[in-house]
Amino acid sequence: VQLQASGGGLVQAGQSLRISCTLSGSNFRNYALGWFRQASGKEREYVAAIHWNGNSYYGESTKGRFTISRNNAKSTVFLQMDSLKPEDTAVYYCSADRVADRVYFSSVNFWKHWGQGTLVTVSS
Repeated sequence: VQLQASGGGLVQAGQSLRISCTLSGSNFRNYALGWFRQASGKEREYVAAIHWNGNSYYGESTKGRFTISRNNAKSTVFLQMDSLKPEDTAVYYCSADRVADRVYFSSVNFWKHWGQGTLVTVSS
C-alpha cells in the first residue's frame, strides 16, 4: 500500500485549502483513512478519520472547520480546511488501515500505512 499526499501550500489566515491523498496497491474501499498533522517541534496530532462506510470523526482542534471525505472511485481521501489559522501550520500526513475500529482512530500507533506528508503554511 502506498499513500501519496498533495495539495499543500501557503495561504492566508481565514482562507481555505483542500489537500488530498491517493491510495494505491490495494482496494481503497477496504480501508479507513485518517489525517494527522505535525507542527515543528511538536508531536503528531490527530485531525480526522473516515470509516470505509463514510462515517467521519474529528479531533477537537479542527472540529467544525475541517471536513474529511473520500472518493472511492478515485481511491482518494480529501481534507477540506476552512477558516484556517496560523496554528494550523504543519505537515499533514494521511494514514490508512484495514481495521476500522473508530476507538483507535486518534492513535498514531493504530495506523499501519502512512503517506509522506504535505506542508500547509498559514500566514497571519
